[in-house]
Amino acid sequence: MKRWKSDRGLEARMLMTMFLLVLLYSGFLAFLYTMGVNQLLIIIIIAGFLFLQYFYSDRMILRSMGAKEVSESEEPRLHEMVRRLCQNADLPMPRIAVVRTSMPNAFATGRNQKNAVVAVTTGLLSRLNESEVEAVLAHELTHVKNRDMMVMTIATFLSSLAQIMVQWLPFMGGGSRDRDSGGNAALLLLVAAVVWIVSFILIRTLSRYREFAADRGAAIITGQPSNLVSALKKISGFRVPTEDLRKVEGPVSALFITPALSGSSLMNIFSTHPTLEARIEALQKIEMELEA
Repeated sequence: MKRWKSDRGLEARMLMTMFLLVLLYSGFLAFLYTMGVNQLLIIIIIAGFLFLQYFYSDRMILRSMGAKEVSESEEPRLHEMVRRLCQNADLPMPRIAVVRTSMPNAFATGRNQKNAVVAVTTGLLSRLNESEVEAVLAHELTHVKNRDMMVMTIATFLSSLAQIMVQWLPFMGGGSRDRDSGGNAALLLLVAAVVWIVSFILIRTLSRYREFAADRGAAIITGQPSNLVSALKKISGFRVPTEDLRKVEGPVSALFITPALSGSSLMNIFSTHPTLEARIEALQKIEMELEA
């Protein structure tokens, strides 16, 4: 593998964001305890969601996208490309899937490096040249190497709990005294909503940092940051048809190398990905580092 040059500033920002999430969630759990919320119910919900997200999210994502796993005989060029990149990145060979859609994009999923799946669309394979496809695959393999699926699963499961509490609060039994039950329920609703909003922003921030890290990894693995720049421009310039947008609404869009759902109407703070301009600027800096 090519010499890995860490971006200390980026790593520090990711660690700070995760630290803030831990503080937020710890405070939320302590608050639930003091409010007398059913502890067994909390444990069951947390454990259940974490289990489902960690072990089954890859299957649900692949199924929702209509992705089909392909063998080496079906896609020999794609397998050869991924195998070569895995050797450079010191990774085990992932399973490979193809999504039949005109939308050019790619994503990685799976709970760890040994159970990873890298998926690409037919639109990506037809619109990008081989060097650009290789750069996109290297980006997705960096997500696998960095264990981003595990990190984001851990980061989001308590946020999901706060969202569930907002919806299921009448069944939570907050507070032990009947006369205070109305006030307790209102306070629980307010705190759960605030926790969900703040964690949502922090998780989106973490997601953007991890995209920068994956871009950096792809540039180092391939040694050609300009290929990823070219690929990002082509993918970002594609107008997604309405029928394809329906497939990627919701959390699936966050997994793509560029978001399928984007536009000037969305504030950057709520985006799962950095802007194209910011990513290109970062890649150009990496290219200068590699040349030096």
